[in-house]
Amino acid sequence: MAVISYTPAIDRMPPVAKAGVVGWLRQNLFSSWISSLFTVVALWFLFKTVPPAMEWLFFKASWVGTTRDACSADGACWVFISVRFEQFIFGFYPSEQYWRVILAFVMFVALVGWLLVERTRHKGKVVFFAIFIYPVIAYGLFYGGLFGLPVVETHKWGGLMLTLILAAVGMFCSLPLGVVLALGRRSSMPVAKSVCIFFIEFWRGVPLITVLFMSSVMLPIFMPEEISFDKLLRAMIGIIFFQSAYMAEVIRGGLQAIPRGQYEAAEALGLSYWKSMFLIIMPQAMKLVIPGIVNTFIALFKDTTLVLIIGLFDLLAVVQSAFSDPNWLGFSVEGYVFVAAIYWVSCFSMSRYSMYLEKKLHTGH
Repeated sequence: MAVISYTPAIDRMPPVAKAGVVGWLRQNLFSSWISSLFTVVALWFLFKTVPPAMEWLFFKASWVGTTRDACSADGACWVFISVRFEQFIFGFYPSEQYWRVILAFVMFVALVGWLLVERTRHKGKVVFFAIFIYPVIAYGLFYGGLFGLPVVETHKWGGLMLTLILAAVGMFCSLPLGVVLALGRRSSMPVAKSVCIFFIEFWRGVPLITVLFMSSVMLPIFMPEEISFDKLLRAMIGIIFFQSAYMAEVIRGGLQAIPRGQYEAAEALGLSYWKSMFLIIMPQAMKLVIPGIVNTFIALFKDTTLVLIIGLFDLLAVVQSAFSDPNWLGFSVEGYVFVAAIYWVSCFSMSRYSMYLEKKLHTGH
């Protein structure tokens, strides 16, 4: 019996034009004449804009000093930012009380980090602490009046501190209120459904700037003289109601995307309305609308700048107020670049975490 041996052929390298750097360039940047044209235009635009921007931002910038005399270079004057950095972050909060703000935000970051990291334990207890105990501690630290801490009125709050407070409170409160409104709008009870529809359509029908103006200027006119609400509290309530209306519609879209069979399966299991909603329907709906929820949060974070019209100085307003200082006239570009960088980093971080959640929960199917 003859034995036939098989000798495999030697592997041949792929063509140079379809592998490696050359292949990637041909496939992604120069696949057609239109693609090549756009690539050349984009490279020319980057060549004309990026090097001058880098020189202005970093290589020719002034970094060290305490007065505008230190800004002798041709680039940006970051001395303006460093000199007023504390005011940009804390607003008009007393400098000797900065530790209270820092402690409150360190606790907030620790709580958020504990809940986001998968391997941490006792998340239920941390959630209970974050919902019912931390807000009281944070309010005591920010405002004072507890444990012998001196009171700091809310009109002294400002800068990035105020921006984060407005955004965090708005996100924290608008999400559960939006869930309730979304369920109410889909309810079979006429009164509850009508109330939720009226609430959602009313707050969605007016711009946020009008809501803030009404809460700050018009509402006190209709209130009894002996009743007065803090301006910041009125702004927070307006922001929460406004954002909860948008959040309700986002969540309602997720509820409508759930197949009818899921509702029938919950009924077949004998679950009550609330159990079927929060154990079967709502988890699936929330996964579907993660991009919409994060998009609403990002919009809220940026809309906090509108509180300037009612006399609250958030980050952007504090930076703009610094432009009127005669010692620092002419450095508005540096201030706006600083604000834009903070907003971009914050919004981009939320966007990336949204993408991580979508991938983790497999919402792409």
